[in-house]
Amino acid sequence: MAYIRGTMQSLFDRRGETEALGPGATLLRGRALPLATTLLAEIEKIAARAPFRRMKTPGGFEMSVAMTNCGTAGWLTDRKGYRYDTTDPETGQPWPPMPEVFLALARGAAAEAGHAGFVPDACLVNRYEPGTRLSLHQDRDEADYGHPIVSISLGLPATFQFGGSKRSDPVRRVALEHGDVVVWGGPSRLFHHGVLVLKAGAHALTGRHRFNLTLRKAL
Repeated sequence: MAYIRGTMQSLFDRRGETEALGPGATLLRGRALPLATTLLAEIEKIAARAPFRRMKTPGGFEMSVAMTNCGTAGWLTDRKGYRYDTTDPETGQPWPPMPEVFLALARGAAAEAGHAGFVPDACLVNRYEPGTRLSLHQDRDEADYGHPIVSISLGLPATFQFGGSKRSDPVRRVALEHGDVVVWGGPSRLFHHGVLVLKAGAHALTGRHRFNLTLRKAL
């Protein structure tokens, strides 16, 4: 059943709560809520310069989630493989610079989760629609795994999957709401993670979409 989100504050508002998801992994409930409108406005500016697109995997399969990037480097997938590049292959131009609000939020959230000193140089922006998903995977294309990952949720709620270092490890399902931030690094840096199929719905700020900002130190 479809539902409306964002029209009023939840009866069980959990903003400010923190939850340990694993060694070095923390969920910060509602951490991005005060900045949500600004974050979404910046996403629009990024997409105007580097449009969302559904990339293809090295095996030739089109990803269901639309993506774009900002920062010094952008994450790509095509027949050549998974990688980072400083240039958007669709425009031939550098990726849009990372907005200061993205950088400040990511650094603050990482420090709050116990990973001080994080300075991301890449932000992958995912746009989900009902029916789309992101299968379990590891983030392994970065040069140094010593830096954490910061993931910011905006719009429709989603079910985040957080597993272990092996794909066969038990997977925890975590409900993510608009404004939630997940940080993982250290022992959990290479843990498998993904997003289950997004359910139908509408959000007051994003309509039928969920946006996810994934900030990393790539180069």
